Amino acid sequence: MKEFMDNDFLLNNEVSKKLYHEYAENMPIFDYHCHLNPKEIAENKGYENLTQVWLYGDHYKWRGMRSNGIDEKYITGDASDYEKFLAFAETMEYCYGNPLFHWSHLELRRFFGIQEVLNRKNAPVIWEKANALLKTENFKAKSLIKNSNVKALCTTDDPADTLNYHIEIQKDKDFGVKVLPTFRPDKAIFIEKPDYLTWLKHLQEVSGKEIKSFKKLIEVLEDRVKFFKEQGCLVSDHSIEEPFYINTTDECAEEVFAKALKGETLSKEEINTYKTRLFVNLGKIYHRYNLGMQIHMGALRNNNSRMFKKIGADAGFDSIADYSYAEFLSKILNELENSEALPKTILYCLNPKDNEVLGTMIGNFQSSETAGKIQFGSGWWFNDQKDGMTRQITALANLGLLRRFVGMLTDSRSFLSYTRHEYFRRILCGIVGEWVEKGEIPFDEEILGSMIKEICFKNAKNYFNLEA
Repeated sequence: MKEFMDNDFLLNNEVSKKLYHEYAENMPIFDYHCHLNPKEIAENKGYENLTQVWLYGDHYKWRGMRSNGIDEKYITGDASDYEKFLAFAETMEYCYGNPLFHWSHLELRRFFGIQEVLNRKNAPVIWEKANALLKTENFKAKSLIKNSNVKALCTTDDPADTLNYHIEIQKDKDFGVKVLPTFRPDKAIFIEKPDYLTWLKHLQEVSGKEIKSFKKLIEVLEDRVKFFKEQGCLVSDHSIEEPFYINTTDECAEEVFAKALKGETLSKEEINTYKTRLFVNLGKIYHRYNLGMQIHMGALRNNNSRMFKKIGADAGFDSIADYSYAEFLSKILNELENSEALPKTILYCLNPKDNEVLGTMIGNFQSSETAGKIQFGSGWWFNDQKDGMTRQITALANLGLLRRFVGMLTDSRSFLSYTRHEYFRRILCGIVGEWVEKGEIPFDEEILGSMIKEICFKNAKNYFNLEA
């Protein structure tokens, strides 16, 4: 029987151990997609206790607690931070088999040096140990990032954002970590949302330009891309829920936009007309400015309307959708390709049924201008666990070139999530080591070692032209 989470955790043969400890373990991190708050980085936020740094905003942990019958008071409510921590400690005893168990204990071990398994009995001791460390400079936001061997990270930012905090971070020459904005125009695309016109007004205020036409909207968004690029932006990001492609024109989108400005109700076809043309125009802009494009597909958000009204979005009430994205992707990528304006693109699916769809789709649009130009992104959100990562890695290896993979990202709001890279690296080395053990691939240490280093860091660095 192996010891729980020992030095060779998830590494089940000698090749896996060698690949991880000699090639993966100490590689730097480029977190090219996360939801860290740049304000908290700029202000070098400190934390009073473990709940604040560990449980606040973590909808993964909140979902686990709700499944354990914990009252919302002890999750997002007005209970004390210590009471919330105790409720989570109780939940840990019910989390065997859930990736929360692995993630949480990796975080306790790597950041706090706490080897104990969290449960109700030792919760008070762990609370005291962690809180004592949180009072030190090493546990403020910048140190948590820097001490995780992070070379660069990309936050997620609205086009109307002033990026003031990114500019502030750049002034700190001692920090040594690039904090770069990501252009995330979801609010521009979701014309059917009730806050669309409010957001448009905000964009006008920030840009200083009146937006009375679809054409002008595109111009202003391009200006914002330019501004983001000046602040170091390397990549955009899109959340695609229901597929929307329609073979239409900018002129048709103009008509839809005019109706939206008047507050008129739009049909489904009109909404999709606008979304299609905006997305295509944005793709062309990204290509002109050499920005990568990320497309996250498959979330069904805010399922619990009562709790959405009470708590808001991103609180643990989202799930996997079962839309069909194959035709949508084929048509929208093809239109950009036919215009010779397809940017580097990373495709992520939340529903694992789409792994093979994405694994085959990327092969349709590759190009010699960038090796691995179209990527099948890592296991995302509900797939950010051993089985999900294994399925994604295996599908990519079967249908594409694993060695060209740009690897892992945190997709997280927590400064303690960098252990997810360790988790991914152990799983990756475990898979490759198993292939060697079974005689499915040769043990060429030079090739395999290089492959592991590339997937862990080098591929992403080169793909995004990161200067680090």
